[in-house]
Amino acid sequence: MSNLIAETIARIQPLDMDAANAARARQDQLTKPQGSLGRLEALSIQLAGITAQSRPRLNHPTIITMAADHGVTRQGVSAYPSEVTPQMVLNFLHGGAAINVLARHVGARVVVVDMGVAADLPAHADLVNVKIAPGTRDFSISPAMARDEARRAVEAGIEVVTREIAPSTNTQGGADIVGTGDMGIGNTTASSAIVAAITRRAVAEVTGRGTGVDDAGLARKIATIERALTLNQPNPVDALDVLSDVGGFEIGGLAGVMIGAAARRVPVVIDGFISGAAALIACVLAPAVQPYLIAAHRSVEIGHRAVLEYLHLEPLLDLDMRLGEGTGAALGISLCLAACKILDEMATFAEAGVSERDA
Repeated sequence: MSNLIAETIARIQPLDMDAANAARARQDQLTKPQGSLGRLEALSIQLAGITAQSRPRLNHPTIITMAADHGVTRQGVSAYPSEVTPQMVLNFLHGGAAINVLARHVGARVVVVDMGVAADLPAHADLVNVKIAPGTRDFSISPAMARDEARRAVEAGIEVVTREIAPSTNTQGGADIVGTGDMGIGNTTASSAIVAAITRRAVAEVTGRGTGVDDAGLARKIATIERALTLNQPNPVDALDVLSDVGGFEIGGLAGVMIGAAARRVPVVIDGFISGAAALIACVLAPAVQPYLIAAHRSVEIGHRAVLEYLHLEPLLDLDMRLGEGTGAALGISLCLAACKILDEMATFAEAGVSERDA
């Protein structure tokens, strides 16, 4: 493990229970029956503990969408060609994708990161280029990447999120809540391989149709992952080994984002299946990351359920979504903002002069 990764992990602290308890006490005094806002109340308490603020105010939501290509697509595991990855990155940069629409809806910035797209993207003011390599290798015939490349991917994620959190990042201020998103044809195959390796579930139990492969494509996808796991033998307790054997550069980068944000007490709203696989990598590297994660939604991808169960995360939404990009994270961020505003802006019984329930 590199110095940057180790030093960042060492900075991660437990949630601030004084702030969480103060938030819980205030929730119990707000002008409503206790518990009547359900999970919004629990979410506000978690956010208080994460931020160490009894009344957190989140004003600068940021979604980090990382893109990379996957050599395993040569095995026919996706319904779309790899050319779609750079095309969609350009769509993000031009503001025309679903993530752009939903980010605008919740007032979030979108940061687009080239972690390993197999094309030379034109320079753009909103594109962060930390390309590790032009896509991974086909992990059904060799490891997806060198261990050093896996380390560099995680480090790049840490560096990206650290810059975004810094107050000088933009005129509005640094990110105070981060959502994770992805783009990469073939990345559900890599994610299924990661989930199978770490949770030790059968490949067929954690592998879905991704971009919409037919029955033959799904069977080919499962067989490809099984062959890769047999060949590479990833060590489930060594996250960098799993990442290097069967992962993707964007998955490693997102794991770094989660670790870097947790080290700075910034909540992380994780998107769907690919972000879930990244969360597995992050939590194997640094179990202390888990309390800083908020699962935005439950993806249609069956492997995502295994991720949520393994990490003991309860998703906020279940909308039959499976797009990625950070779309679910954007909606999850909206609930986090609502939860914090309820806690901070709603009057207590004493402030409103409203009688409390009889003892």
